[in-house]
Amino acid sequence: MSTIDNVSPARGRARLSGSRASGAALLFLLAAFALLGPVLIPADPAAQDFSASLAPIGGDYALGADHYGRSLLARLAHGGRLSFGLAFLTMLAAAVPGVLLGLAAAWRGGWTERLLELLATVVLALPGLMLVLLLLAFSPGNYGPLFLGLSLTLWVEFYRVTRAATKTVLAQPHIEAARMLGFGSGYILRNCVLPVIAPTIATLAAFAMATAIIAVSTLSAISVGLQPPTPELGSMIVELLPYYAEAPVHVLLPAMLIFLLVLGLQLVAEGDRA
Repeated sequence: MSTIDNVSPARGRARLSGSRASGAALLFLLAAFALLGPVLIPADPAAQDFSASLAPIGGDYALGADHYGRSLLARLAHGGRLSFGLAFLTMLAAAVPGVLLGLAAAWRGGWTERLLELLATVVLALPGLMLVLLLLAFSPGNYGPLFLGLSLTLWVEFYRVTRAATKTVLAQPHIEAARMLGFGSGYILRNCVLPVIAPTIATLAAFAMATAIIAVSTLSAISVGLQPPTPELGSMIVELLPYYAEAPVHVLLPAMLIFLLVLGLQLVAEGDRA
């Protein structure tokens, strides 16, 4: 084998590690802005000042003001916290039951696995967006139905990936040896299975957060998600679109924040997947 063959995989891993590090750094900066921005920025995101309508970047408004004279910096900070926080909670609510049910299905098999597979198939038969819309119909514009609908949609992916990965690990000889030596299911799952499948679950978690951010923004943009004056990034874009010719940068700011959030998560996921 040539020297080039030996070096290429290491270079590939370095590039991927660099992508993951870049994604993690970007997410850290965005999370700091989302968490600390609403605390450090004194402006009220809902306070209106029509004399400052569409104020340009700089001056009294660091990132300008929208058509109601509301500080875009304050609204972006609150919108970033809302998107990041809702996506993280949605991911947790989907990952915890999905992973636990996937472990149970792979370990027990039989009717338990068949029943859970049937449940997952039923959920997948209904388009995810349709499920979210059905729940939002009972309480439009609220966080609860949006959060619940996205979680019910995303848990299936965690369940199926965990079940498949766990069944592969359980087929290994050292797992059978551990069983014969009398180690319990809890010990085997915690020490032999979870450390192996954890990178895969972490990758899926990053993709799930990115999916949730896009879904929340899209639903708000079509006026079935969170409603104004809530500072949500998707609704901010729609509100400012009629003024694109006068203030194009103002429209691009929330779109850019969504892009950066999703980009950071995708970079982290790509690095984990490798």
